[in-house]
Amino acid sequence: MARADQVEIRARIVIEQPVAGVLHSLQSKDGHPLDPKRSAQGEPLAFDFPLRIASGPKFFGDQVRREGKERRFVYIRVGQSAGDFASPWSRRMKIDVHDTPPELLDRAMADGGGVLEIIVDGTARDGTPACATVRPTRRRVV
Repeated sequence: MARADQVEIRARIVIEQPVAGVLHSLQSKDGHPLDPKRSAQGEPLAFDFPLRIASGPKFFGDQVRREGKERRFVYIRVGQSAGDFASPWSRRMKIDVHDTPPELLDRAMADGGGVLEIIVDGTARDGTPACATVRPTRRRVV
């Protein structure tokens, strides 16, 4: 799909309650860590990135990965995967964007629209960093 048929919005993944001291990062277009951050005491981490949307809706962007015809997601790298080779963890969070409610996309795409925030919990039930498919706890436009 031509880029001219796409609308770019600002998107943000917020990781609430990340495991303190563990490095997190977006996954870049080439698969490497991007914008690494570490929570000192479990405070939230935020990762901003552009997200392009076309009719359908269909999702595009350097951080957007695809699986099948519809599923689109963004990876957050954790521990060794984020560049901390001393970490005991080497994980990725897979955060879906394709199932974002249309009304939120409309608000984010409107003139002067805000940032689409996707909030996830960064700690798994066993107290280790969350990984695999991590379902959003909230989505909103700010």
